This record gives sequence, structure tokens and C-alpha cells, in this order.
Amino acid sequence: MSGKQPHVAVTGAAGYIGSRVVHDLRAEHPDWEVTALDNFYRGQVDQIKDVPVEHVDIRNRARLEEALSGADIVMHLAAISGVKDCDENPDLAYEVNVQGTNNVAWFCKKTGAGLIFPFSMAVIGDPQEFPITVDHPRDPMNLYGETKLLNERMIETMAEGSFPAHLFLKSNLYGAHEVDGTRVSKPTVINIFVNRAISGQDLTIHLPGSQARNYLHVQDVSNAYIRSAERTIEQLDAGKTGAEKFELSGVEDPSVIEVAKLVQQHATGDNKPELRMLENPRTETLVERFDVDIDRTKAELEWEPTYSIEDVIRNDLARTIDDALEASSL
Repeated sequence: MSGKQPHVAVTGAAGYIGSRVVHDLRAEHPDWEVTALDNFYRGQVDQIKDVPVEHVDIRNRARLEEALSGADIVMHLAAISGVKDCDENPDLAYEVNVQGTNNVAWFCKKTGAGLIFPFSMAVIGDPQEFPITVDHPRDPMNLYGETKLLNERMIETMAEGSFPAHLFLKSNLYGAHEVDGTRVSKPTVINIFVNRAISGQDLTIHLPGSQARNYLHVQDVSNAYIRSAERTIEQLDAGKTGAEKFELSGVEDPSVIEVAKLVQQHATGDNKPELRMLENPRTETLVERFDVDIDRTKAELEWEPTYSIEDVIRNDLARTIDDALEASSL
């Protein structure tokens, strides 16, 4: 990179993870140039510190390559994420997740820019062995997983001999965060339970309730991506190409009913939320463990998760009381 300061571009920068990453990049590496892009399909912010979020759709290859011009690293976080959104918008999911990601990877192939990309536990489907690693067989059970598997294979092919790529097998997210006074969140399982408890609603659990997931806090994800960017810079300087894969998860894999009981336990106020069991309308994996081996990620990126599910639930529920007291005093 000839001694110049790195230039990092982030797609999906207005979203749940992207906004946290841009914020933390500016805080940890204020001398780096950061470009933030989003089409605002699910965007929640339009400015992060001193970085404006440019309106760019990754499906428009000419506009995308113009916006990415000069980038040494692309953190490609833009996606139609989640099973439900992909099922309800299958054409959009294909266009964004497959064609849009192809456009980003093609830019990296032409320019040699490094690529950082999460490809999700959804590529695995129903796990066949534990602990889960990036070497686990692929058998996605839904369109979201299928698009991410296409991404994984395509990036592997394009990166060889052309650019360094870090692919992250990422587990289920949770937690909210704040960007310049705006609280940013996403309706994932733990966040949904917390928000329902705050609003005095029952916590609904799909049978049997014993199905487990591995959970990872959004701040821990951001920390991992920044460590990844630092490693990518070293690889660019060394002329390294090809894809590396990393497991990205927390160390806790509670069942859905265990999470609900934690929320119920730490809920404040007079009325504790009730747990209500419902028939499960989906055919997702129902395994009762979901542990992931993150030793590779710890060793090579010098990263490990720091957030505790129970601590986050307790703090998020307590925070609503503080907000209410502050509001009542205004």
C-alpha cells in the first residue's frame, strides 16, 4: 500500500452492523479513509461521526464501482438478511445477495482490493456434528442460506490469485447499540424478547422451545471486522491472495426457552411477561445444542467475544427504567 493510509469502504453502512463498524473504524483508526454506502432498504442512520452514508445500490455495478474507487478493502455487509425477508422478497434477495455480491467481488478482482464478507450459519442448515466449524458440510434449508452459499463459492473462486478475502461463518446476532444518539437494533430473537417484555407483552416461543442457537453481540462482530481489516492490510502489503474462513460466534448457545426465562427473570415492573408456547410454523433446525469452535478466529485475528447474554438482557431491561425516569423529569 506504499505507506499511504488505508481506505476502507463499507456497504450496508446504514444498517445494524454496518453503522457500528463505521463508527468503530473512525474511533480506532481516525487516520483511515472510510467510505460508507447503503441503499437504505433497512438503513437506520445517514451520517456516522464525520462520514456521510452515500446512497448507492450494489445492484448498479457502474455506480458501485464509482463509489468504491480507491478502496483498499471492502467490508461487504449489504444484504437482504434473514429467512423471512428473503422468502417474502425472493427476486430482491437474489438480485442483492447474489448479483450485488458478484458486483462487489468483481470490483475486488479487478482492483486487488481486499474483501471482508459474512456468509452466515444459514449455509449449514441442520448441523450434523459439533462443535461447528467452517469445514462443516453445507446444506442450506432456505433461500437466505442458498444465496449465502453461492456467495461463499463465488468469492473463493474470484479471490484465488487476485485478492485476499476473509469469509465469516457468523452466528445469530443480538444487542442494540447507539450511533451518534440514535439507538440501532434489529428484530432478532433476543432483541424481540427484550422489546416484548418492555412493552408488557407475552414472550411467544415456538415449540418445542428446546431448540438452541449460538448468539453473538453486534459489538463483538464489529470488533472482529476491524481486526479482520487490520489483517487484510498486512496481507495486501505481502501480496497474499485467496480466501480465508473464520468462525464468528459467542460462547453461549442457550435454547429459546432459556433465553425467554432470562428475559422474564430480569423484567422490571409489576407485571412479569408470561411465556406462551406456539406451534412452530417453520422447518428450521431444531437441534438442542449449537456450539461453535472459534479457536481459529481467536488465534489468527486475536479476537474473542466479550459480551454475556444475561448481562445484556439485564442492562437493556434496566435501561428502559432509566429512560422512563429521565423522560418523566423533563
